[in-house]
Formats: sequence, C-alpha cells, structure tokens
Amino acid sequence: MMRRRTTLLTGCTALALTFGATACGSGDPVSAGGGDKALGGQTVTVAGVWSGSEQKNFQKVLDAFAEKTGAKTRFVSTGDNVSTVVGSKIEGGNAPDVVMVPQVGVLQQFAENGWLKQLSGTTEKAVDTNFAPVWKTYGSVDGTLYGLYFKAAHKSTVWYSPDALAQAGVEPPTTYDDLLKAGHTVSDSGLAAFAVAGQDGWTLTDWFENIYLSQAGPEKYDALATHELKWTDPSVVEALTTLGKLFKDRQLLAGGQKGALNTDFPGSVEKVFGPKPEAGMVYEGDFVAGVAKDQFGKSIGKDANFFPFPAVGGGEAPVVSGGDAAVVLKDGKNSKAGMALLEYLATPEAAAVWAEAGGFLSPNKKLDLASYGDDVTRATAKSLVDAGDSVRFDMSDQAPAAFGGTKGAGEWKLLQDFLRDPSDPKATAAALEAAAAKAYKG
Repeated sequence: MMRRRTTLLTGCTALALTFGATACGSGDPVSAGGGDKALGGQTVTVAGVWSGSEQKNFQKVLDAFAEKTGAKTRFVSTGDNVSTVVGSKIEGGNAPDVVMVPQVGVLQQFAENGWLKQLSGTTEKAVDTNFAPVWKTYGSVDGTLYGLYFKAAHKSTVWYSPDALAQAGVEPPTTYDDLLKAGHTVSDSGLAAFAVAGQDGWTLTDWFENIYLSQAGPEKYDALATHELKWTDPSVVEALTTLGKLFKDRQLLAGGQKGALNTDFPGSVEKVFGPKPEAGMVYEGDFVAGVAKDQFGKSIGKDANFFPFPAVGGGEAPVVSGGDAAVVLKDGKNSKAGMALLEYLATPEAAAVWAEAGGFLSPNKKLDLASYGDDVTRATAKSLVDAGDSVRFDMSDQAPAAFGGTKGAGEWKLLQDFLRDPSDPKATAAALEAAAAKAYKG
C-alpha cells in the first residue's frame, strides 16, 4: 500500500508501464463525439498512479471530457513510482500529455527538470476563482502555475465504529487529551481504543503531522516542511512527546506496540470494521471510508463514521491534506489537447462526475456538495473546503523521497522505531534531523 493511496489497489495493480499499453479495465482508448468537435481526432494520454476503482471512476471524467470535445483519451497506470516511469518515457520520446502527480515534491522536481508547461490563463483564472489560494501555492513553482489539484484527500479524520463508542458511552472528543481519555473508556468496555497501522510508516507521519500542525501552528509546520526549521526544534520534541503518550500506552493500541508494528493500513481498517473487531477507532484519511464500504460492506454514516482530528494543546483543529495535481508535459504529442483537459478538470462540472461516482473529494469550492453520494462524504468535503488557506499539505509528501517517502528509511523508519520505543523523543528528533539534513542536501 503506497503511503498516499486512497483505496485498496485492486485489479491490475502492476499494469504495463509502457504508454503504448491500453488502460486496464477500460479496453481500447475511449472516444466520443465526432470530428466536428474541437479536439476530434486527437488522443490525450494521461498517466497516474490510479488503478482499480479509482481508475474506473477517473475514466468517467475522461469520458465526459471526450463527449464534450471529441477527443480520444487513454489512461495508463504508472504504478506508484510516477517520477521514474515518466522520466524514462520522456527520455524515450514517448511522453504522456498529462500526468496526475501525487506529491508536491514530485511536481517541483518535474518543473525544475523543465518538463512542464505553464498552465493556461483559462485554467489559472479558474484556480483563482474556484480554489482556496493554498492550492495554487502547492501547484506553483517559483510563482508559475504548473499543477491543478483535481483530487484531494482529507487526512484529519478519525474513523470509528458507532456501536463501539455507544457501548462505551463515549462522545466524539474535540481535544487530544479527551481523545486519549475516550480511548481508555473504550478499552475498559472490552475493545482496544485504536488500530494503528505501524507496519506502514506513512500512517505514522500522518499522526505526527496532525499533532504538529495543531500544537506548533501553521508557520512552524511550513518551516519544518521545507527544512527551514530543524527537526531538533523544541516544537518537534513536544509533538513527539504528545504522540508518545499514545504509542507507549498498551491499553490504547490494538495488540500493543508489537501488534501495531505488524498491522498495515488495510489491516488497521479491518480491526475496526472487519468481521472480528479488535478496536473502536482508526485514524487515517477520508479514504478509510472506501475500504470500510468496499471491503467490509459497511454503510458509511451508519456502521462507520468519523470525527475531525481533535485540537492539540490549545491549538486549532488541524486539516492536513494530500492530493493529485494534473500537469501538462512539454514533450507530450498532444499537449494542446492536454491543456484543454486541464481547463475542463478545473471546472465544478468535471469534479461532479467523480463526486457522484464516490471515493473522491474535490478542493473546488464551487462544486455543489449535493454532488456527493452520502452525508458523511459531504461533511468531509465541506470540512476540507471550509478550512480554506489553513489546509496544509502532507508534510512528508513535500519532503525529498529519501526522507519522507521511502519504506525502511528516513522518517518512515524512524517513526516506526519511535513507536517501538517512544521513551526518548529528543533522541528521535535528533535522528530525524540527521536524516532530513542528508536528504535535503541531496
């Protein structure tokens, strides 16, 4: 499971990594409309990490674009390593027209390599009108807009079994201290409080980021994300200490620390919403709902619900996001048609197509919330949009991959080590700083 994936990977996870391959699950490249339409006869190739239900639902968006313009579309799954695959295709003279980029750091890398086209004035105007300014910031490099954030993830949601909390007599908490107290009450009623997916280091970075954003505030969060602030800063030690209160409490963790370290993300959702529940709550992004619904047949809002990640230490409740930005490659054979696709993706009309299909959040504030299929998703989307410029992008997604995105290394490994033994936050902060300093210099 990749750290930023929003559903379980199903079907042809490892689809052929050549852009000549047809998209899995959709047969031949889709075409609609006739040559009398503006882009009739042109094919737009779109590359991204999506597969399974995500790819199927994005194809519906591409189909709507095709119907509108007469273009043909082809979506090709790259697998998780977008940067390497796209780079090799550019070098081989077979670049896609559009790439859905899952990390700010990768978007910046593509721009610095000179691979990207500046987005059109039409798209930029739509971004200025339809999105909070923060999304333009994350899509820009040195003041130039290269990326349009089409799909977002809300990573400040704590998912719970309503039955488990009701049995314990617990209401959704609004502060971190109350979260731990509620956890003890749930534990006393017979279930562990939290399923923590410690086998996947990315989930631990998300725990840290929510605590840090709320406790230290957005300015320090931004400085730490760019390594202008060192990881040895007292604010980092304080956040690790706060996180350690959870990690060191065996009563709160399903299976204790050892159990958490042997639980991956899908397993953590199963421990709350599967046939044999072991915990009452699981923290992760809005995509937990997709797993609970698709894998375990839960009705969202009835059998599974969420509350916002609670405020920490008197700070504001955090809103951490991830997202996929559409970019246009200079070397694509139909980059003009690719630019037209981005102009379409910037509209609420395009976002509504996937919103109705499910498993999707849009940062487009002009999208009618009624487009979403259930009240819980509507509430999650409203929370994301209402947060406006207070939204902060996943910090580890902004970091060099060697520090923030590599299994068994950097932040992932060091936070797993901290979960195993949370007794020395200062030592963990020092280790994080050493790893960050090396990665950011590289």
